[in-house]
Amino acid sequence: MPILSEINRYLKSKISLGKDDYAIPKRWMPPDYTGKVKLSGRKFFVNPYEFISNIIDNLLINTVEELDYSKPLSFIRNVKNPDWIRTSIVYSAHVRATAAYVHDQTTLFVPIDEKGYTESGTFLKMLMLIPYFSSYNVDSIYLLPITQSSNKFKKGEVGSPYAVKNFFSVEKDYHDTLLESEFTPDQEFAAFVEAAHIAGIRVLLDFVPRTGSRDNDLILEHPDWFYWIDIDEMNDFAPPKVEGLGFVQPSKENLKIVYNDEQVNNHLKKFRWDPKTQNPQKWENFINKNKNNPDFLDEIAKEFKVITVPGFSDWINDPQPAWEDVTFLRLYLSHPEEALKYIDGANQPPYVLFDVVKSSLFPGKEKNTELWNLIANIIPFYQKNFGIDGARLDMGHALPDELEHEIIKRAKDYDPAFVIIAEELNMDNHIKAKKSGYDGILGNSWWAEPRIKEGKFKKFISEIAPKLSLPTFATAETPDTPRAVTREGKETFSKLTAVVNTFMPNGITFINSGYELFEPQPMNTGLDVDDPVEERFKNLASTDQFYGKLAFFDWYVLHWDTDHHMVKLLTLLGKLKEEVKDLLKNPDNYHFIDFSEDASAMFWWNGEKGVVIPINTNFQNPYFFDIDLGYYTWKSDHNIQTKLENYRRGESSWNVQDTHLRVTINPGEARVFFIY
Repeated sequence: MPILSEINRYLKSKISLGKDDYAIPKRWMPPDYTGKVKLSGRKFFVNPYEFISNIIDNLLINTVEELDYSKPLSFIRNVKNPDWIRTSIVYSAHVRATAAYVHDQTTLFVPIDEKGYTESGTFLKMLMLIPYFSSYNVDSIYLLPITQSSNKFKKGEVGSPYAVKNFFSVEKDYHDTLLESEFTPDQEFAAFVEAAHIAGIRVLLDFVPRTGSRDNDLILEHPDWFYWIDIDEMNDFAPPKVEGLGFVQPSKENLKIVYNDEQVNNHLKKFRWDPKTQNPQKWENFINKNKNNPDFLDEIAKEFKVITVPGFSDWINDPQPAWEDVTFLRLYLSHPEEALKYIDGANQPPYVLFDVVKSSLFPGKEKNTELWNLIANIIPFYQKNFGIDGARLDMGHALPDELEHEIIKRAKDYDPAFVIIAEELNMDNHIKAKKSGYDGILGNSWWAEPRIKEGKFKKFISEIAPKLSLPTFATAETPDTPRAVTREGKETFSKLTAVVNTFMPNGITFINSGYELFEPQPMNTGLDVDDPVEERFKNLASTDQFYGKLAFFDWYVLHWDTDHHMVKLLTLLGKLKEEVKDLLKNPDNYHFIDFSEDASAMFWWNGEKGVVIPINTNFQNPYFFDIDLGYYTWKSDHNIQTKLENYRRGESSWNVQDTHLRVTINPGEARVFFIY
């Protein structure tokens, strides 16, 4: 029996024992729900067992018995290539935060409340949100890492999802107490994927192949796969600053300056041999005593006086501090070949420096073959056991080319339609990413779109996006950036970008969790932030329970009960994109019309039908558009329907007597017109 049906059977057995006291926000209520509901303000109170079972029942109505929805959706639909990502609407979620809510309305948020409900996000509650995602016509859900994370050296209240403790285990904190001990987190994740597939939604995961948590489980078996420093150096460890160089990446030309720098020389002296190499017999005795000890890293520090080194950026003189919660995996068992000119290779313990991190450019001679094989098998493990449909490779650009290619090859060998997104922020590298086997890039629309006055917004939609050889995420914010609603134009800017990113050429429409709610608090402050501390504390009132909290490192609940949102807008945009998907598949159908510094139009036309999106990026003044459609389409008459007017009024239509579209667009607005 598929795991989803097993969970549903269990939930049904508990309905009579449940109470109608489980609060959910209005947004989570499916339109076809038939169970009991109590309404209080914007909140609904339901019996959680009945509520989730009803959602599963409605999903299972759509199943075909002979199809195995635990397999990738491409297997079910007989899809043979990854082109489906080109016109996707992707919802990006961090399970712990996206599916969090105060279900016991008598208290503030706690991970598990007094009634025993799990208030933090779980796989079961992500399943509960599938109808919500479907309302936007979302066809792909992208999850931040769901692998088991570590609480060691955590930066906040909880560990970061990127501090991976075990690459082949699912996060145990994503288990829901509603299921008691009947099911494991692995089974609950499998049920979520199965439910998503039934709803026609693919599941993509974020994978971290270059780093692990400082106490990664692999240490116990392979301490030589990690880098170690003297325990006395731990408290004030920081990446060295290099005089004579600015903020640059390592190169063969500047490596001599790097290794002759005094700070770098002092940095190299901090490293030690791994504990097994130091004393094999002592290590064997240690393992016999500590193989089941969750705090084994503390014991290593006590007995061997060493500890794994914090990670840091591969950019020289990067202002960001060391990454205290993660450490690098040792991809080569020898030093970088280029570095041997400057160090005593035989006596220098394995170390981390800018060139070591950038192993794609500075390889060693001896590959860590066993580790490479393990890394290349991570994605296939999740494909075969959970049926995932795609992945983003975190720091894939820093991996050796051979390893990067092997990771992609093994995933594609299992599922040719499997999509792999490159963490590539430089738009100029789209061709390189395509040659490496990627199907899309993260890109930097999130950076360009807020820079309207500098001309970056217009340049992105007119010159950069149309020429890409791979699709890019089309979004005004990511999990690492400031929120769109905090940029100039605020809610108006968010709405404007929602429209534009629905019809972006070569754009994968990307909805970052909370974007639709005008969530102001960033999830992380890793990109496009001048002052990370200021960014944390400027967006919420000091009385807010989540003031200064970051979802990557702290317990967090999105402000689901807000009055201000663009749920209706995104719902309509999702329907509109579905209507013109065939048109958007071919970037040759796209044209950009430039009117003035503030006014332009995105125009799609295939000879028979089209869509035009006039855009006014001036947030103070309206703009009157007079577009001669005949000039662009070579047709003498058209039927024009406006599918989006002032964001709220719904649909209206009229016939145009000649080929001119004449319309006034409000400040900071984009509007959608269909042409037939």
